[in-house]
Amino acid sequence: MIRPRPMKYVEIYVLSRDVDEVIEYLGRRALLHVSQDEEGETTKKQGDEENLERSERIRKQLEKLEDIAGYLQLYEQLKAAFSGDLAQLPTEADVQLLQTLGKRIDSIRNRELENKQRIKTLEETLHEVQAFANLKAPFSNLDQLSYLTLRIGHLDPQGQAAVAQALGDRVVIIPLSDGNKVVAAASRKGRFALDTELKKASFSPLVVPEGFSGVPEDLLQGLEVTLLQNKAELEAIIAEKKALIGESSPVLQRLYNNFTLASIIEDLKSSLRSSKNAYLLSGWVPASELKGLVKDLINLTDGRLSVRSYNPDERKKVLAGEEKVPVSLDHGNFVKGFQGVVFSYGAPLYGTIDPTPFVALIFTLLFGIMFGDLGQGFVLFLLGLATSRKGIKTLKSFRAYSTPLIAVGLSSMLMGLLDGEVFANEEILIRPTRIVTGFLTGHPVDRILTLMPEKDSMAKLFVFFGFTIGVGVLINSIGLIINIINQIILKNYEKAFFSKTGLAGALFFWYALSMGVRIILGQPLGWFDAVGLGVPAIFIFWGPVLYRLVTHQKPAMEHGFLVFFMEGFVEILETISTYVSNTVSFLRVGAFALSHAVLSFIVFTLSSMVAKQAIVGPAMGILVAVFGNLIIIVLEGMIVAIQVVRLQYYEFFSKFFTETGIPYTPFRFQREVDQ
Repeated sequence: MIRPRPMKYVEIYVLSRDVDEVIEYLGRRALLHVSQDEEGETTKKQGDEENLERSERIRKQLEKLEDIAGYLQLYEQLKAAFSGDLAQLPTEADVQLLQTLGKRIDSIRNRELENKQRIKTLEETLHEVQAFANLKAPFSNLDQLSYLTLRIGHLDPQGQAAVAQALGDRVVIIPLSDGNKVVAAASRKGRFALDTELKKASFSPLVVPEGFSGVPEDLLQGLEVTLLQNKAELEAIIAEKKALIGESSPVLQRLYNNFTLASIIEDLKSSLRSSKNAYLLSGWVPASELKGLVKDLINLTDGRLSVRSYNPDERKKVLAGEEKVPVSLDHGNFVKGFQGVVFSYGAPLYGTIDPTPFVALIFTLLFGIMFGDLGQGFVLFLLGLATSRKGIKTLKSFRAYSTPLIAVGLSSMLMGLLDGEVFANEEILIRPTRIVTGFLTGHPVDRILTLMPEKDSMAKLFVFFGFTIGVGVLINSIGLIINIINQIILKNYEKAFFSKTGLAGALFFWYALSMGVRIILGQPLGWFDAVGLGVPAIFIFWGPVLYRLVTHQKPAMEHGFLVFFMEGFVEILETISTYVSNTVSFLRVGAFALSHAVLSFIVFTLSSMVAKQAIVGPAMGILVAVFGNLIIIVLEGMIVAIQVVRLQYYEFFSKFFTETGIPYTPFRFQREVDQ
């Protein structure tokens, strides 16, 4: 299609009992470009508190799920693999499963944190006690440790449990050889709390002989054994955690899909106009899809809904310019691959000419002219196949470039056949070219098109540059025709007929070109040429006044004669400079084609010279050829692509993209977009 798809504005009134299922359906079908009217505000109803409570509950459930996934280091994986197509609204079983998983994860996480804290405390204790033992200082000085408080004595198992429960991870109790003999370790900051709880549990300090130096052997052994036990316990916890990751990953993905779906639905519901019993969903739908959409919604709700549709010209906001109709383009695979070039500049206005088919042809043509090589083009063609839907799965992120790569690859291959290059080699195609040209014309030639400057080829080279200028003229002309049609469609008749990119400007441009061609052909100019250029120039200069006179607007010169004269004079100068620069700019197409030929010649010559060297020459020659072609494909290929985009932006789009529309972005379940 050469124009965007016709759109309809729809208002869908649906009961509160059905709204979740309707939104779920719309999210899966991706048909409704949501455009909610702002007429009136949603007032608080009795059901609002219930809706808010439900929304908050789903938000907390999703946050809990994300917390679980984060602890198991699965969050990024779940987020990347989110699929609205596989999601369903969460059931009560899903809620129960999430609670069960949450309790299990919390248990493992708490045990892991407690164990790590105990290990840290034990390591600090052991380090200081070992240092104290090596000093052979009096045992009574244990109380002077810099970071820890140690209490050694008798405490029965019930007392040990009571102290551990009261202080939690602020204390480590280490049993010694005798089950009732323990060492209680805490930080210096927590020594008062430790002493208080030990006293409550009837702790009896160990009596150490006066002057006893070092530390008891069973104290060191007890610390080391307890540390090893805790490390073993931590390894078991980590192993349990790893097993849980493999076991729960599919379940977590399903729950993440379901609760994310519910969260998206709640977010949308919160923005809808609603009453106690019903919701209003409104927006734009392609006209061709409306009948099927309504039929599906009726079946889904058993007819419990109301749908009203409007043409764009029936919308007051559209007529007043307050709302733009979203643009949906419908193309085949080839043209669709170039939509990104258009939308990166801006969406066309609804109802105007869709430039994408022209962009596809222009991009393919210009790239092929500037990057002509049969072998290098074949590499681009293979890259296009590799990134296609049926290509290499690991390259699926580059799928949007598949069609352009295939197109420019074929175009480069065709240009390579014309100028006789295969991977920068100018000799491989000489014999086939001579056979074909001899058979067709009776005059065999080495190559059909010669781009390298040679003694007898300069005339052909100038003809080639003239051809690139002709391509530029064609592209500029297409842009002008598109703009004239668009402005007529939009009823901007002044811009359509009197502007520099309207009919007057186009006639000025085309007549100036005809004069240039006649001069090149040696034909003289006549008095009528002044008329041919003067009439369009007059319409450009006097255009605003003429339009205001025709439409009976007063005064004819809105801002006075001086402002009118200066604006008209500048408009004429800008028209001349714009068309000259827009046309001459396409000489860069020939220049890049020439630079490609020169660079290929350098690579071919260098590899041939290296290959003539003894012993390693042939291998090095192949290496130089491969490396040189890689540089050409990657670097020059990128430069040529940028130049093609630049030519379309500044020389083609600038003719008619005076105002951009908004792209059709239907509501769909994509968390990274909709939330």
